[in-house]
Amino acid sequence: MSITNLKELFIHDLSDVYSAERQITKALPKMARAATDPKLVEAFKSHLEETQGQIERLDQVVESSDELRIKRMKCHAMEGLVEEAQELIDSVEKGEVLDAGLIGAAQKVEHYEIATYGTLAALAKKLGYTKAAKLLEATLQEEKNADIKLTAIAESESTSASKTR
Repeated sequence: MSITNLKELFIHDLSDVYSAERQITKALPKMARAATDPKLVEAFKSHLEETQGQIERLDQVVESSDELRIKRMKCHAMEGLVEEAQELIDSVEKGEVLDAGLIGAAQKVEHYEIATYGTLAALAKKLGYTKAAKLLEATLQEEKNADIKLTAIAESESTSASKTR
């Protein structure tokens, strides 16, 4: 695929994150089932709901301009991050060590999304897609909040994941 301008880059990145979010909706329930810490289980469940809303928001981004169409593609970066989480689930016994690993895996996902949504929001502004930029910034803030929540769970004294550090 040849990308020759900012609009094409924007559409590519938008299509990529759409795939990433769809992959996350399949991974989060598995992560919630594998986690033992109640706060972590709840964080994964609530982020699943949030992610479904983010997919709807991406649909709104596309609908905000007749020029935007999502392409069918697979986000290979997210595929790798999801595979890493699955490897943890498959190879680490349920408990505090797995919980700590799942927090790390989830934060890798959040950091990828923060970078992606930050770039998309900036590109949307530069391209004059004002409504799209606002929608993307809302998702960016949700991803930052999810990362903060995961850090708080990891650092909480009542959480078994904090005992592994």
